[in-house]
Amino acid sequence: MAISLAGKWVLITGASSGFGAAAAAAFGALRCQLLLGARRLDRLAAAAAAARQAGAPQALVHALDVTKTASVQDFAQWARTNTSAVDVLINNAGGAHGLEPVAVGRDEDWEAMLQTNVLGLLRVTRAVLPMMPKDAGSSILNIGSVAGRSAYEGGAAYCAAKAGELIITQTLRLELNGTGIRIGSIDPGMARTEFGLVRFKGDQARAEKVYDGIHPLLAEDVAEALVWAATRPPHVNIDEMVIKSVDQAATFKVFRRTQ
Repeated sequence: MAISLAGKWVLITGASSGFGAAAAAAFGALRCQLLLGARRLDRLAAAAAAARQAGAPQALVHALDVTKTASVQDFAQWARTNTSAVDVLINNAGGAHGLEPVAVGRDEDWEAMLQTNVLGLLRVTRAVLPMMPKDAGSSILNIGSVAGRSAYEGGAAYCAAKAGELIITQTLRLELNGTGIRIGSIDPGMARTEFGLVRFKGDQARAEKVYDGIHPLLAEDVAEALVWAATRPPHVNIDEMVIKSVDQAATFKVFRRTQ
């Protein structure tokens, strides 16, 4: 039987847009209380308002830059002033920067991807773990990607970062065994969010071209999967979940309609 999360505290990183904002609304609809972090405070406030409108009794926001240890520590301290227990942690902050081959890749892009997707995940998890109840069906859900399972040209650093996320998740699964804390990786394929806009440095036309002729995943699809994983009975752990649009059979094989 699914567990009820009503009144429970859910902490979401990168909650200002995309999967994070959609997750805030989805958990809000379950009447969860939310702790939301991101760098863009205006967008974060809008996501919190939408979550409250969906049903969240509280949707509290605080600045969070997962690439900075001090910011993560400050965010965790703020979280502790609002609740003693975080029942669900969603490590969503991340993203891709650039699509150049290794021969012409940029250090700043590589560093940004490893800082957010790998080190940021480690920092936030380390900071929040002491607040997570033991043997109570609590969950850590990390946003991965099919890119962490299959390489593609131009994706060396991003694929490596998401492969790192998957290995971190698998490691936590071992380290947390016996605590009752569930740990899983939710790995989407092509999804229509701001992902492409970030990757292509604000080039809207190039970002949209990725989805020409296909029906990609939506942020709400991934949010629904997060809710499902977090509401399984306490003895059930969803270790890994791969979600792709029916049009995407693999990272290299996508069906595109001509009309």
